[in-house]
Amino acid sequence: QVQLVESGGGLVQAGGSLRLSCVASGIIFRASAVAWYRQTPGKERELVASMSNTGRTNYLDSVKGRFTISRDNTQNTVSLQMNSLEPEDTAVYYCAVSLSWNDYWGQGTQVTVSS
Repeated sequence: QVQLVESGGGLVQAGGSLRLSCVASGIIFRASAVAWYRQTPGKERELVASMSNTGRTNYLDSVKGRFTISRDNTQNTVSLQMNSLEPEDTAVYYCAVSLSWNDYWGQGTQVTVSS
């Protein structure tokens, strides 16, 4: 059974930083692609950042230069370092792990950026 447990969300002022972490279990993590998504009420979930099992990364244009995705295969952890946060970054953030055409999701963590 695959489990993803997220942590690190919260309330921060604009310009501040947060680090989200997600610990995976029950999956061959080093072979998996990992990603962070976000969703706000009334909008579709959008891909914020992803990293393949070989380390290739991809970012949403609006977070390039501010967010960094990383992974630690020894700890089965994927992280998202978010700097220079803007009110528009306010959302529920979800980690996702993909392996063999199966996608697994965390429970979501709220990030709120005040202006």
